[in-house]
Amino acid sequence: MITMEKGSVAIAFVREALDGVVRRGLEPLPLLRRAGIDPDWLAADEARVSADAFGTLWLEIARALDDEFFGLDTRRLKVGSFATLTHLTLHTPTLREALLRGTRLLNLLLDDTRIVFEADGELARLRFVVLRDAGEQRRRFAHETLFVLLHGLLCWLIGRRIAIRTARFAYAQPPWWREYMIVYAGDVGFDALETVFTFDAIELAAPVVQNERSAKEFLLRAPRNFIVKYRNPRSLAARVRRQLRGTPPEQWPDLPALAAALGLGVSTLRRRLDDEGQSFRRIKDALRRDLAIRYLTRSRLPVGEIAQALGFAEPSAFHRAFRQWTGVSPGDYRRGAAGPSS
Repeated sequence: MITMEKGSVAIAFVREALDGVVRRGLEPLPLLRRAGIDPDWLAADEARVSADAFGTLWLEIARALDDEFFGLDTRRLKVGSFATLTHLTLHTPTLREALLRGTRLLNLLLDDTRIVFEADGELARLRFVVLRDAGEQRRRFAHETLFVLLHGLLCWLIGRRIAIRTARFAYAQPPWWREYMIVYAGDVGFDALETVFTFDAIELAAPVVQNERSAKEFLLRAPRNFIVKYRNPRSLAARVRRQLRGTPPEQWPDLPALAAALGLGVSTLRRRLDDEGQSFRRIKDALRRDLAIRYLTRSRLPVGEIAQALGFAEPSAFHRAFRQWTGVSPGDYRRGAAGPSS
């Protein structure tokens, strides 16, 4: 039986994570195997891995390099740095103080990038200033990794996801740019002068709600628990996902039926999901996408049967949706994910 993925990561990010390993002259294959990632998938542009697998790979690389930052900075972010960052920001009253304290520590630990936190009017900004440039590829993954790390921590501190309004990146648009709309923000842009993320300044007043006990659990699960996006297991979006995962996609309820099942009004459901930076449609699309990928890579079902299992009235509708999600057709994805040996 094919089950739902709890998020997945494009193979492009796996390749980027391994770059530092190769540059240090280490062998990446044992790290991939311990993470449960088939090395053949590195040659398949459309392949994806689970968030758990990528999180395990991150930890394996950190141990191999004694660097939680994939060797992306002149100075290593030694193992234990993220735990120190977590405990340092934990004892702050609001998100604003956590951000000030967290960026100050990261700026002390890293040599090549400085994070500048600004807030004026309705917007807050995180600017990534390049102090020493090691090339576009390393700059790209450094900025992406720093943001995922910091955003995941900040969301956990206040117990809900901080919706990013815009994300601008100081490098050219990569072939896998559609992933950025899922991982970072719906509004993304490239070739900017600086990498900048914006979010609503009102979030800065949100209280820090975590404690030492919850920090212990958070660190045990990191970085798996925030790689795709921070997900509060007690959030409404998480409840919606659990509700849908327990039902075949062709039987998923419409919005009024879902609201009734959750004991909410339709407008309340919409508003609370919006407050969490989510929507019913986006949750369904993400679940369908990851389940489609599992069917295409782990079963031999014809594409038409997969479309039906996912609740699409016509195979053509599934083809259009899948191309929007991944940039390729289901058939091309299946052939690419099979790897060069097939």
